[in-house]
Amino acid sequence: MSAENTEAPQTGGSLSDRISKPDDASQDKNSADGAPTQLHGSDLQEPDYSVEVKLSDLQADPNNPLYSVKSFDDLGLDERIVKGLSAMNFRQPSKVQERALPLLMANPPQNLVGQSQSGTGKTAAFVLNALSRIDLSNPTAQTTPQALMLAPTRELARQIVGVVQLMGQFLENLVIGTAVPADTSSRPSRMASSVVVGTPGTVQDMIKKRILNPANLKVLVLDEADNMLDLQGLGDQCIRVKAMLPRTIQVVLFSATFPDHVYHYAQRFAPGANELRLKHEELTVEGIKQLYMDCGDDEEKFRNLVQLYGLLTVGSSIIFVRTRQSAAEIERRMLAEGHTVASLTGGIEGSQRDAVIDAFRSGQAKVLITTNVLARGIDVSTVSLVINYDIPEVHQPGRGREPDYQTYLHRIGRTGRFGRIGVAISFVSNRDEWQMLRQIQEHFKCTIDRIDTSDWDEVESIIKKTIKNQRAQANFAVQ
Repeated sequence: MSAENTEAPQTGGSLSDRISKPDDASQDKNSADGAPTQLHGSDLQEPDYSVEVKLSDLQADPNNPLYSVKSFDDLGLDERIVKGLSAMNFRQPSKVQERALPLLMANPPQNLVGQSQSGTGKTAAFVLNALSRIDLSNPTAQTTPQALMLAPTRELARQIVGVVQLMGQFLENLVIGTAVPADTSSRPSRMASSVVVGTPGTVQDMIKKRILNPANLKVLVLDEADNMLDLQGLGDQCIRVKAMLPRTIQVVLFSATFPDHVYHYAQRFAPGANELRLKHEELTVEGIKQLYMDCGDDEEKFRNLVQLYGLLTVGSSIIFVRTRQSAAEIERRMLAEGHTVASLTGGIEGSQRDAVIDAFRSGQAKVLITTNVLARGIDVSTVSLVINYDIPEVHQPGRGREPDYQTYLHRIGRTGRFGRIGVAISFVSNRDEWQMLRQIQEHFKCTIDRIDTSDWDEVESIIKKTIKNQRAQANFAVQ
């Protein structure tokens, strides 16, 4: 780890300002986080919550008109970017954007650690900041990497590329590069792009091989930053990438969830950063009914899944399993029984993964079996049902199997997107899984109701009623 990555955050003179934001009925519902509606993403329907802002700069002035913005016009944006925002149906900043954008776009640039729910506009915020900072005034600048955005998976990276393309569609000579694992060893000799979006390992490799020149980078973004910094492999790669970048680069970290131990590390990764955080209880959004099914064994899990197939295709559905082998086996058995399903795991070649997720976005594939590779960030508006075929878990030294709370939240957050209604069903087949589900319920103080599988007509009635009732109140959900 380089010295800059271990530098302690600047804490002297910090101040906190807690802002309670009333619900704004005029907020444009087409403003989207994740994938815009043009990319089959979800509309933004914001909940009411408080945003806690911590400013590291002693000179930050809450009375400054740019401390918070009510209109994109207040930011003095390039007219071509404003035109791109309009094409995406962005009419005014979301609640988090009101606070994040002035901090992101201040000069000189300052680091930011931001926590926000899905649907609050974090993707658009960091893309807007990056596009506003790059120079496209001459051919050399147009093909020189100036903004780097990192995501944990190729699917999320491609989704971010889509947002950059839409928002920057009126910026002449904007060149966007995607740095994700390729199917073959062939790579361009030079990354001639002003904005690069990729995964940490591939970006690290391209910098080492001098394919990507980091010398003129101005902005580094980590999306799903808690996941990126917490996982051993990704965390090491992110550290190494940052060590290769200019020390003056603006570091922007965003995630929906930030466990305390990762949050403290994020403060070191982005020294002296301004901070946006939501209260723990405000990480919930309405829209998901949480249920569980008692299954005697793994075979009963599969039989219940087959019984649910008709409901899985009402909209689109995601089935989360623990391993690639489980995904492949369930796909094989479902296909053998005549059911149409698709599978996406990290073991599949890149171009095939792209084809599968694109088919799922477009509705050509309605039932997707996957591992945690799609648990975070992916926004497909039609998903109405999520199945936790296996309860997400982690293995703690000396403590054994424990529930993975963050992954559970992110998984169920693939449905019930931004005001829509969704259902999440967890399968429980042994005492350990029941104990983990009980711990999840206690941890988040939510209700997870049992479904009686002795009457499948009643099961179908309950789930269909929940999905179709747009006024239903969910017990608990998080992106």
